[in-house]
Amino acid sequence: MRKVYMVSGGITKFVKASPEKNFQLMVKDAFDYAMKDVPKLNKDMIDGCVASYFSDHFARQLMAGIMVQDYLGLCPKPGKRIEGGGATGGLCFQSAYEAVASGRMEVCVAYGFETMSHVETWKGNEFIALASDTNYDYPVGGFYSGYYAMMVVRHMHEFGTTREQLAKVSIKNHRNAYYNPYSQKRMKITVKDVLNSEMVAWPLTRLDICTMSDGAAVCILASEKMAEKLTDKPVLITGVGTGTDAMRMADRPHGNVMLLPHEKASDYKNLKYPGVHSFRAGRAAAKQAYEMAKITNPLKELDVIELHDAYTSSEVQTYEDLGLCKYGEGGKFVEEGYPFLPDIDYGLNLPKQGVLPVNPSGGLIACGHPVGATGLMQAVFMHWQVQGSIKKHFGDDKLQVKNAKRGLIHSHAGTGTYVTATIMERGF
Repeated sequence: MRKVYMVSGGITKFVKASPEKNFQLMVKDAFDYAMKDVPKLNKDMIDGCVASYFSDHFARQLMAGIMVQDYLGLCPKPGKRIEGGGATGGLCFQSAYEAVASGRMEVCVAYGFETMSHVETWKGNEFIALASDTNYDYPVGGFYSGYYAMMVVRHMHEFGTTREQLAKVSIKNHRNAYYNPYSQKRMKITVKDVLNSEMVAWPLTRLDICTMSDGAAVCILASEKMAEKLTDKPVLITGVGTGTDAMRMADRPHGNVMLLPHEKASDYKNLKYPGVHSFRAGRAAAKQAYEMAKITNPLKELDVIELHDAYTSSEVQTYEDLGLCKYGEGGKFVEEGYPFLPDIDYGLNLPKQGVLPVNPSGGLIACGHPVGATGLMQAVFMHWQVQGSIKKHFGDDKLQVKNAKRGLIHSHAGTGTYVTATIMERGF
């Protein structure tokens, strides 16, 4: 395969509703921003597109992808739509990567969007629940807040994870989003605020759960030859991984933990795996990406992570899947302060201050979760972090991770049915 670089990205502000803009215009705004950031690139140099949106129901349009491509002025170039639940954006990014790595394209545009405000929240939750098994789970009340509540209750039972630890994840992500001009929610909260927020599915409150959003994001990927022509700060994609698992958790077999290079079998001799507390697909995706990027200890070799935190509990679970801590130690990992940016005062009594920032954007919980755009949003923010250009795009450098050279983005669907992990690092 050929080397693949991200040369530019653009994103709209994520909002609760955008009645003044349809999905075509939202993507066009993000696309124009990305094109402006690489002025040497013109539309004639783009070979094709990959579209990302989760639900035809939200868009009320079965062929929304081609409508966007036409609106961008990129017909009759190749194009296709990717859909994979909450991991749609991450899968789209990797599909664009494959188009360039294979030699089919020199420049590929990955764009994603969602307009979730078109329906009431209860109806949106129903649409999202259709990403579960509609023959078995959905008819008996299978909504995603319930699934994740069940999983974290098991995590609490087996490992002693607490509601206060979950709350600290919410605080961290909301505080980060406060400094992100693209974020949907810009507020400072406390542990008490999270615990006293409206209960959705015990122990998860409204402040433990991501928001429904409108928004769009665009990533432009290129071959090495084109990247050299277009920018002096390309970001190289060095590792890609995708894991899958059975839709129904009851159908998932138990076995040995897939070990990462810095782990040993004795670490998990008494662990029932994957259980309800872990995402086997997430571990598989991470293992593939680490092997490709030659990462042997992610905690020491990554500088920043943007991961899929649809729930505070799923962020804690994902720490473990990514090998940032051992399975069962996600709550302790929060207490030790690793996920927290060291230069922002959270008002928390943490034994340590962070060495690995997680979700400096604010993540899904606070930046927003327009599903088809979310995985691409992570790539855009990671691109800017690794370029060192946060100040240029945010207006200040408060959220710039100092000397960030390598990062990981992580996208997740269902209860862990599709999961992607992608490593991005300086190509300059």
